[in-house]
Amino acid sequence: MRRMSAYLTQAEYRPDVVLCSSSRRTVDTLDGIRVALPKRARVELADELYLADANTLLTRLHDLDDKDRCAMLVGHNPGIEDLASLVVGSGDDGLRARMAVKFPTGALVALSFVGAWADFDAGIARIDAFFVPRAPRP
Repeated sequence: MRRMSAYLTQAEYRPDVVLCSSSRRTVDTLDGIRVALPKRARVELADELYLADANTLLTRLHDLDDKDRCAMLVGHNPGIEDLASLVVGSGDDGLRARMAVKFPTGALVALSFVGAWADFDAGIARIDAFFVPRAPRP
């Protein structure tokens, strides 16, 4: 988690809210990166995010308050990967290709979009970064 924390600190991601699956593994991941998150970030542990599919994650994001300008999801594959694949419609082709080839456990994809959370949907997001803290296994 040190590499992920260092990356988050350097990249200056400042989520207002962190939506995290209630599983032990995701809570441990969140605890490992918490030092890199703003102290004011609201953390919501949610049972419904445990092994959630892309549609469940998307519905949860639609419910966010528009005052929350930046959100972080800490969850599970294939849901996170499927959500990213669904909503990314633009951005660096190399990042998009890397994400499409392999989205390993522990990866972070940073997305941006313009609009209300209720409008977050297929093809609306731009991929800004794709960080993998360790080399993927062959």
